[in-house]
Amino acid sequence: MATKKKASATNTKPARKLSQMAAAVQVLGKAKTPMSCKELVEAMNKRGLWSSPEGKTPEATLYASILRDLRKGKDSRFQKAAPGRFTLNK
Repeated sequence: MATKKKASATNTKPARKLSQMAAAVQVLGKAKTPMSCKELVEAMNKRGLWSSPEGKTPEATLYASILRDLRKGKDSRFQKAAPGRFTLNK
């Protein structure tokens, strides 16, 4: 009579990719200066946090998402530091 082996603990699910906004929060958390959306997308891609292989305008998408988040007022995760440049809301 054969016994079934239990699945080993090494069979884990692959790490889930971050959303564009979550990756932007991580990048800005380590940034020393305000960043533009283009700089954020480049940094997210360079660090392997988020990429948009099929997207044609990821900077515009991120900009629109940040602007929507800014409408939350004091509950926003972002703060506008200068025209087109953002930091984390502290």
